[in-house]
Amino acid sequence: MSLLLFGILAVIALITAALMVTARNLVHAVLMMVANFGTVAIMYITLSAPFVAVVQVAVYAGAIMVLFLFVVMLLGEQQLSFDEPFAGQRMAAGVLGLLLAIMLLVTLFTASPAVLQTGLTAEQIGRENAQRVGELLYTQYLLPFEATSILLLIAMVGAVVLAKRRLL
Repeated sequence: MSLLLFGILAVIALITAALMVTARNLVHAVLMMVANFGTVAIMYITLSAPFVAVVQVAVYAGAIMVLFLFVVMLLGEQQLSFDEPFAGQRMAAGVLGLLLAIMLLVTLFTASPAVLQTGLTAEQIGRENAQRVGELLYTQYLLPFEATSILLLIAMVGAVVLAKRRLL
């Protein structure tokens, strides 16, 4: 049952990703991205990784998507054009995407079962894992965590300042 659910969710994630990339309306593209993030979070739950699922929803679907929608609403909705600035860009992207899919399939079918197993016990995946991540984040990795938050704040303020300047 879990494998079937994972397969269905994978198909939904691929469909929402394709709709996001091909959407002509920017708001629709952002909403498809939110749907994709939600689907990926549910996939994490089926893989017994609830902490990663919560982080996926909180960080990506919550914070980043609110920021995207804020920028879209601030700058105004625009119809996107599919003009290629570089000749053959779609063809190159299609060939590279097909090459990536072939490499993934070859890796999946030629890898031994021992490589595909994580080797983690239920205790390592459980509640102690999230506690350990929190301890490391606020002790050993406190400086990179704070530096990242300051960089994101500076980027957000810069985007608002540039958007305000464009509106004036």
